[in-house]
Order: sequence, then C-alpha cells, then structure tokens
Amino acid sequence: MKVLLDTNIILDIVEKREPHYHDSYEVFLLAAKKVVDAIVGAGSITDIYYINRKSCSDSEQALNSIVNLLKVIIPVDTKADDIRTAIGLGFPDFEDAVICATAIREQAGYIITRNIDDFSASPVQAVTPEQFLALPG
Repeated sequence: MKVLLDTNIILDIVEKREPHYHDSYEVFLLAAKKVVDAIVGAGSITDIYYINRKSCSDSEQALNSIVNLLKVIIPVDTKADDIRTAIGLGFPDFEDAVICATAIREQAGYIITRNIDDFSASPVQAVTPEQFLALPG
C-alpha cells in the first residue's frame, strides 16, 4: 500500500516533536520495513529542510536529515496536472489541495497527517498516524 506523508508527519520525526513523535515514527518504521510505500511531495522536502535548519541551526545536520529520510521515503514530483486538479478541488488551503492532488495521481491509499480536517473534502482518506496504525491488516 502506498501512503502520502504530510509535511507535519515528517517534521514530527525529524524534530522529535512530542507528543506526536512516537506514532509518526512508527509509520516511518513501516516504510523502512517495506510494509508500506511512503511518499512525500518533492516540494515538501524544501519546507522540511527550511524548518529543520531553523530549529537545529545547522545546515549540514538539516541536509543529513533529508538524506536519511530519502533512504526510506520516496519523493514524488508535483506535475502541472496536479496544480490543475488542486485548483478544482476547492480546498481552502492550496498547499493541502496540491498534496491531495498528488495523492490522487499516485493512487495513495491514505494521506497521513495530523490535520485531517484540512483534508475533509479529499477523495483520498486522511488519517492521523494513530488511526493508520490502528487499521486492520
């Protein structure tokens, strides 16, 4: 199964943000064990680097975090059609719409996020890490 990880989930892992770290990391471990294919929009990678670099004040450490993530999480490009799809989704937040459009194109089974309300109109079901870990099978 393919799942798209929202930026906040990856930041939970990279920055060990409590109380969210544990469940987000458990999802990451499922990807590391090849139980799921975890993808992330390539545009999110720059956001993750920027936020992490500010919090750790070390650009090399922030870049190493990205390198290590990419050993497990697969970045996927945003395509022109994703932008067109996102516009048509009518989400209040355009970035979330682009994430949703990418999940649609990539045929992701779930969008894993801590902000499920932001994806209430999504045709791809949004779940929290905790909810995802509780799914059967």
